[in-house]
Amino acid sequence: MSADAILALLVYAFVTSITPGPNNFMLLASGVNFGFVRTIPHMCGIGVGFFTLLLGVGLGLGAVLTAFPALHLTLKMLGGAYLLYLAWRIAMSRSLGQGAAAGAKPLTFLEAAAFQWVNPKAWVMAITAMAVYTDARAPFFSVLAVGAAFALVNFPSVSTWAGFGTALRGFLSDPVRLKWFNIAMGLLLAATIWPMLR
Repeated sequence: MSADAILALLVYAFVTSITPGPNNFMLLASGVNFGFVRTIPHMCGIGVGFFTLLLGVGLGLGAVLTAFPALHLTLKMLGGAYLLYLAWRIAMSRSLGQGAAAGAKPLTFLEAAAFQWVNPKAWVMAITAMAVYTDARAPFFSVLAVGAAFALVNFPSVSTWAGFGTALRGFLSDPVRLKWFNIAMGLLLAATIWPMLR
């Protein structure tokens, strides 16, 4: 892979990782509701889950979905339903999660990793990255290179959203502000389903 191609891949990975989408809206809400430290497993789960999704797509899963449209449709429906469930959970959260007594809990490492496999934005990112940045002459190496590029930029990108949410905790300690913030985050997360319906 040439230096220009590596730079282009890193830019693509950064832009797609830091722009708004289901993961980043959930991290913003988690930063507000649970703080940065309690959101770290969620952030790590995103990175590992997306890396495994990239490898799966790069090693042939994308072709399987193209060959079997019903499977692709099923995945989209499951992803949409899970996104709506998570949007509802966020929208109904009413207190900053200070501990077990608050009732709510952040996404775990495994939940966040598994979510990548039904996240519509993650699939678009993975399929596009593999289609554009892999080289047929060195398929395995180029798939690993794409995965490495995303691994390099993913954690700093997603931690920005969790950090911003954490910075808002003081402002949103007012229950009314927090309620409307969580409702807005739930609605924004639900709105991310729209592109996959077209």
